[in-house]
Amino acid sequence: MQIIEKEFTTKEHGIAGFLSHPERKTPGPALLLIHPKGGMTDYIESRKYARLGYSTFAINVFEQLGYPAATHIETGSQIQAKTADPEFTRVLTEGWRFLLSQPHVNKQRVAVCGYCMGGRIAIHFVAATPEVRAFVGYYPTVRDEPPSALRPVHPSEAVGKIRCPSIVLYGADDVTTVVPVQEKMWQAFKNNGQPLEWHFFPFGGHGYVDPGAVGYHAHAAELSWPLVVDFMERQLQWGDAA
Repeated sequence: MQIIEKEFTTKEHGIAGFLSHPERKTPGPALLLIHPKGGMTDYIESRKYARLGYSTFAINVFEQLGYPAATHIETGSQIQAKTADPEFTRVLTEGWRFLLSQPHVNKQRVAVCGYCMGGRIAIHFVAATPEVRAFVGYYPTVRDEPPSALRPVHPSEAVGKIRCPSIVLYGADDVTTVVPVQEKMWQAFKNNGQPLEWHFFPFGGHGYVDPGAVGYHAHAAELSWPLVVDFMERQLQWGDAA
């Protein structure tokens, strides 16, 4: 399978991110990939999803918000802290429309996957976008906090509007989204009534699939990948839209 890859910038293309897709004549399944607060780090690899047959657009959220830079490892937390959730949803919508405009994408078979911060803002986006076919949440960053101007709707409330199957993965050693908050999110997803696959590992911290994160846990990362691959295959390739 030949993989075609291209980088996009807001200055040149009006959209920022990295697109990877298999060369094909018939439109196929696709994935919008949303990075964590550290930005487009090495492990946010659209290529590995493209090798599975998914046209994958890893959107550079921070550049799309107006903060272009070679890296956002040092500045991502500050950008996140001053950006309102509706603004995140706006730029994710731009990435979603860009992905769906690609001729190699079947618009009825598109999923969203977010890591850390990307998982949290993805919840709001998926809740606002009923066309999303499936949601993958790697340890969405959720805290026990009241509504505010920047965070008007708690993710546990937004989950109620999601209209697609979800797979969510957390580790027991997560000190950012602690276990009681994970349990609150689990209950919210259950109450939603949509198909849910919830994986709680007895090890692994926040960012457990990221080799550069303090919470990295190689075994949890190894266990998670086939679960996510299987979920996406069932939701995007073996269903009635295939």
